[in-house]
Amino acid sequence: MKKYIKAIIFSGLLAIVAYIFATTAGIYSYSRVDEKRNADVIIVLGAETDNGVVSPVYRERINHAVRLYNEGYAKALIMTGGVADGNKASDSEAAKTYAVSLGVPADSIFIEKRSTITQENLQYAKAIMDEKKLDTAIIVSDPLHMKRAMLMAHDYGITAYSSPTETSMYRSIKTKLPFLAREEFFYIGYRLYRLFRR
Repeated sequence: MKKYIKAIIFSGLLAIVAYIFATTAGIYSYSRVDEKRNADVIIVLGAETDNGVVSPVYRERINHAVRLYNEGYAKALIMTGGVADGNKASDSEAAKTYAVSLGVPADSIFIEKRSTITQENLQYAKAIMDEKKLDTAIIVSDPLHMKRAMLMAHDYGITAYSSPTETSMYRSIKTKLPFLAREEFFYIGYRLYRLFRR
């Protein structure tokens, strides 16, 4: 009986380890997927700002979105991100200011100022899409963030296409591994959340 119980426990642990490895491989593989195509809007997922100055991570996301805009993939941008502790302006306002400095017309940029996490980025971006009657979106973020972001986008009913920034600040093994581990944790957590919310 004890051997049977040990075998079950061992099999369960193996299944968990296999799932973690498969998820990690999936996140990494999806990071290379670029589905960019003509869409109604480009959604830029938020990152840190410091009193109106976008962080290097957010800057590269915005740079990529602006390139897509300039190449004609969409006629509007949605910047996401609320007001972080210590800041007076929202992250999305800082992002809009930066995008305008790159030549994007201010009236082509929509912002949402309430979100604090990726799920809310997409939830409130979808509300803007509904209000403006926009149906399709290109999602822009760092490569390793894309698999979780796209799953959430689809859950919110967004017809979405992945386009990870090509100039991510997460380039070295030293920076990629912690980000990958973080995404692994939050991706699995979100999948569990989806299971239990039904």
